[in-house]
Amino acid sequence: MSSARVSRQARLRMATVVTVCALSAATLAPWACAADDAPAYTETYRPQFHFTPQKNWMNDPNGLVYYQGEYHLFYQYNPNGNSWGDMSWGHAVSKDLVHWEELPLALAHDDEEMVFSGGAVVDRDNTTGFGTKENPAMVAIYTSAYKDGGKQAQSLAYSTDRGRTWTKYQGNPVIDIGSRDFRDPKVQWYAPTKSWLMTVSLSAEHKVLFYSSKNLKDWELQSEFGPAGAAGGVWECPDLFPLAVDGDSRRIKWVLVVNLNPGGIAGGSAAQYFVGDFDGKTFTPEDKGSYTPPAGDVVQDFEGTGFGDWTATGSAFGQGPATGAVDGQGTVSGFDGKGLANSFHGGDGATGVLTSAPFTVKSPYLNFKIGGGRHPHEAGTVLDSTPPEGTVLADFEGGTYGDWTATGDAFGTAPATGTLPGQQQVSGYLGSGLVNTFRNGDSTTGTLTSPEFTVDKKYIGFLVGGGNHPAGSGHPTVIELLVDGRVVRSATGKDAEALNWASWDVGDLAGKKARIRIVDDNTGGWGHLNVDHIVLSDNPAQRVSQETSVNLIVDGKVVRSATGTDSEALDWASFDMRPFAGRQARIQIRDMNTGGWGHVLADRFTAADRPAESVVRRADWADYGRDYYAAVSWEDAPGGKRYMIGWMNNWDYGQSVPTSPWRGAQSVPREMALRTIDGRIRLTSKPVSSLESLRLAGPATASGLSVKSTSKSLTGLGAQGKALDIEATFSLGDADRFGLKVRTGAGGEETVIGYDATTQQLYVDRSRSGAGDFHSLFSTGVETAPLKAEKGKVKLRILVDWSSVEVFGGSGQAVITDQIFPDPSSTGVEVFAEGGTATLDGLRAWQLKSARQ
Repeated sequence: MSSARVSRQARLRMATVVTVCALSAATLAPWACAADDAPAYTETYRPQFHFTPQKNWMNDPNGLVYYQGEYHLFYQYNPNGNSWGDMSWGHAVSKDLVHWEELPLALAHDDEEMVFSGGAVVDRDNTTGFGTKENPAMVAIYTSAYKDGGKQAQSLAYSTDRGRTWTKYQGNPVIDIGSRDFRDPKVQWYAPTKSWLMTVSLSAEHKVLFYSSKNLKDWELQSEFGPAGAAGGVWECPDLFPLAVDGDSRRIKWVLVVNLNPGGIAGGSAAQYFVGDFDGKTFTPEDKGSYTPPAGDVVQDFEGTGFGDWTATGSAFGQGPATGAVDGQGTVSGFDGKGLANSFHGGDGATGVLTSAPFTVKSPYLNFKIGGGRHPHEAGTVLDSTPPEGTVLADFEGGTYGDWTATGDAFGTAPATGTLPGQQQVSGYLGSGLVNTFRNGDSTTGTLTSPEFTVDKKYIGFLVGGGNHPAGSGHPTVIELLVDGRVVRSATGKDAEALNWASWDVGDLAGKKARIRIVDDNTGGWGHLNVDHIVLSDNPAQRVSQETSVNLIVDGKVVRSATGTDSEALDWASFDMRPFAGRQARIQIRDMNTGGWGHVLADRFTAADRPAESVVRRADWADYGRDYYAAVSWEDAPGGKRYMIGWMNNWDYGQSVPTSPWRGAQSVPREMALRTIDGRIRLTSKPVSSLESLRLAGPATASGLSVKSTSKSLTGLGAQGKALDIEATFSLGDADRFGLKVRTGAGGEETVIGYDATTQQLYVDRSRSGAGDFHSLFSTGVETAPLKAEKGKVKLRILVDWSSVEVFGGSGQAVITDQIFPDPSSTGVEVFAEGGTATLDGLRAWQLKSARQ
């Protein structure tokens, strides 16, 4: 594995939770091998026209401002590692929003604070006194995240040399309300009142606050907005800006962007927006009216005293429907009538399954209400939590580590008995003891090594949780198997406190002497590991379901699944039943989780002709993909343009993506506009025009190409590559679905970009896009965005990079951004149609050169 082109098998092995290597030296994660040997910006998954720092962790874009010919991009940055931690402001500049120059660190964390997200302005009138009118200061308004106590407040820093060096204001903080969830200020000049306007998030309360100031130092609260729209998770990184509707400068509306995590449209992180009016003090959104779900036949409404012909196992659901909240539970809302299924009987520690009688699928959709915990179904998991039989090497019971040897301070003097101070709830371990290295938080390090034993069975199984820092990364959190002093197997957590089973196949090591070593060498985010019940067995340990979900079961398999949003409020969800028409099915409500939010709520199962839409589905989104978050816009862009950029990642799995020595990318900057579409004002976006400067001459073209229920390669026309800019127009025909497949190739890899004519939705399916099993939440589901055909045609603009796709549908009202991690040899492009015929009216596909050239 010395070559930069790691084998396909190695790359797939890299992506698994259990990384298995047999090397003559310390085990390295395969992507680390590739990254170490490859020149900078040629690594396997390195974006070629999306900004990434040369090394280390990056997340939210910050401080977006244009000044003296330069677009400034500051960003959340860890100068000391490849995972979240030591938050500071990195810095890059560009003259065209495409070619970026990375500059030295701008605002550094220190002993007192981390430097969280915020904005930047040019103080042209020298209202602060930090500069002069001849040489105005650039002022950063950021969130001070204080290390002692966790308080968040708003602070200032300034630069008088075009952002190259910075000084923190001695009077910081300038706004302090004593909150731990008060962050991400975005500031602009509001000309009508000749004052500064701050838009900032009170994140846990799902509110945006508006402040006004004459000098950036003294602020007065004007109003607050929210909760509204999608209000799961936390609200972060708000932005407020005016745009002309349909290009009419006499008709101005204001756009309020509120980034949400979790609870986004595709799960996890996303950028929501509201359109309305702003009078200098108050933002008033447009009234979208009330929602009435589709009518249908009620299958189960839980209004009786019992569950009827539904069967309950375990204790979580009680003896019958609940009438709201049960003992120890917060207020439950959103259910219909008097009853609902509620698995909080006995608290989050109880588990159980509630299953319907079999029925024949006759209706196109099954609508229902769901609430409770956000623990999605994971394919391949089992309901039986019985550990594999065999020789237990360690169960960490009895209050000591026995003859295991500890170094450092991460393991304490004895096994933990559960969750440690300051830690999220730990679950999934057996008995009362486990290894838990969250001693004094993530700051401690050390090793714990077993005595020597003989490998005399086929598998070693164990429970593992905690941080995802694999062997070969700079600072691992791993459990390792050592033979002759060499690491031959390793595994890590998934950035979750819940432990679950993993196994090593050790059949080839029969008779060998071995040791287990648990390593915590990480002091950043998720810099700890949880381990329990290590067992030698002739059977592999199987991952156990930890879901809180409603599932549709057909032929014994879960074919549809939905979960809650960590909320006691129920909301509508819907299953598309059309592929299963005429077949036997069951509805199954599962609570297999004993950790935080380890319960599920469900009600009002209804067979209907149309899908019900949740609050999340009815909200407006700047992007409907999994990987567009913390979206904010540039101030003072030339020509009054409004450009926006987002972090191209998702907090669900952001610290697990298989990239090194960097982790995190920014989206392509997008030009924003307001357009009237189907009678509603919608926020639209398109890639900045300067991106076209990367197009190589002579695009591949196609026209009038009809496909019927098949796929056709376009490689022969020259449409292929790892970095592409594609423009395509389709005529509907009678096909159910049609579109393009990109990055096709090795082992059936493909990223499907399609249009579903039956639901009028744009979609992206990355389930076969390459490496994806590095985290259970990465490749789940198909992302969809509402998009009506215009005069029987669908227009697409598709940007393909080495590890992402960005799809712009129609006039840019339907956008989907997703990361992908395909094999470098997967470079094909195909056109496809399903269930009939569609016509590719026209296609132009340019290969793109690197923005680094």
